Amino acid sequence: MKRLQAISIDQATGKAKELLSGVKAELGRPPNLLQVMANSPAVLDAYLRFSAALQSGELSAKDRERIALAVGEANACEYCLSAHSAIAKSVGLTPDQIVCARQARQEDSRTEALLRFARAVVDHRGEVSDESFEAVRGAGWSDGEIAEVVANVALNIFTNYINHVAGTEIDFPIALPLEATNSGCCSKERACAA
Repeated sequence: MKRLQAISIDQATGKAKELLSGVKAELGRPPNLLQVMANSPAVLDAYLRFSAALQSGELSAKDRERIALAVGEANACEYCLSAHSAIAKSVGLTPDQIVCARQARQEDSRTEALLRFARAVVDHRGEVSDESFEAVRGAGWSDGEIAEVVANVALNIFTNYINHVAGTEIDFPIALPLEATNSGCCSKERACAA
């Protein structure tokens, strides 16, 4: 059920109009999530700045999308699963890699350690075990990259929760949570090619 109105560029004024126009210039259209955030220009501005800052970090676009998918699955956010499945395809992830990322799995152990850590951050509200931390560090991820994982998890929890509260209308091809689709587990038999 839609609870918060999506503010179109035509309806927006002031800072919200300016921000949505910038998104339109960059993406061709502002997604519904950002139009919902436009109810508060401060919220939309904060999201856009946080997202842009993380794009200039050490984690690749593929890794950021994998994290978004793992977090979206953990929180059963249909909007984010749909949006990030589409974005993941655009940055070069295969359909199998997308399903596997949602399960915090990947064929290569280094990336899987990153996703399992991201999922542990969500599942344990940041109170990750020493074993979980040592597994991601032992897989070769730097302290800076680990900090960025936490930041990406936080950004994605924020968008998941906005969508849950707002009832944001999905404007991407629908991707339901895996529980709802009965999709099988990613395994070595069903390779999650890196």
